[in-house]
Amino acid sequence: MVPVADTGRPALRVEGLSKTYEDGFTAVAGLDLEIPDGAFFGLLGPNGAGKTTLIGSVCNIVRPTTGTLTVFGHDHRTREARRLLGLAEQEINVDRFLSIRQMLIYHAGYHGIGRRAAVERADELLGVFRLDGKADARAYELSGGMQRRLVIARALMHRPRLLILDEPTAGVDVELRSEIWRLVRGLNAAGTTVLLTTHYLEEAETLCDEIALLRAGRIVDRGSAASLRDRYAARDISEVYDRAITGQEVA
Repeated sequence: MVPVADTGRPALRVEGLSKTYEDGFTAVAGLDLEIPDGAFFGLLGPNGAGKTTLIGSVCNIVRPTTGTLTVFGHDHRTREARRLLGLAEQEINVDRFLSIRQMLIYHAGYHGIGRRAAVERADELLGVFRLDGKADARAYELSGGMQRRLVIARALMHRPRLLILDEPTAGVDVELRSEIWRLVRGLNAAGTTVLLTTHYLEEAETLCDEIALLRAGRIVDRGSAASLRDRYAARDISEVYDRAITGQEVA
């Protein structure tokens, strides 16, 4: 059974997060971040800015050097936090030997979901993501767009309260991008908190209630798209991004 999130607690709270790797590279330095329950939050920054390290730390894949991280008030290392968190990775990382349906059911088992409920949930998501006609196929037999849908469906198997989407529309065509936007908006409207990383700045501007700009392991600014445009006297988020990431003065 998936635990209910604590009322009034933020979906994600990161305090003093730092990560220095064995080669001496500091990917994240003293980062603080709080995302409210129900938010649609965008995280923007160039490659190497620390986005992957931040996500890996939240999901207990990367061990932080310092800092505390909580998911709806639960320490990120606990079973309760993991059950409240879903991650759709940028990299298509799927089992080559299981069918699509088997893969989803197997993933549900990690979260203590019984087989009957897992089968019902898998079939539900296969329909939602229009993969039901490929349920018995292997992932490598799918097109790139279908594989992207599968990764998101897998992240949703245990009905997470916080969904992290790491570049969910990377390499997909315009039609599928619009479809993913529609699905994710629907999830957020139904109460799921979404943390989105993307290099498509229009995507963040269109979808997100609030955006944080990450540079060299630190958040250099955050706010709604409208407030950021006003602060930087910019026409769009692309212009905001260029000025914030290059360290230009706010107008």
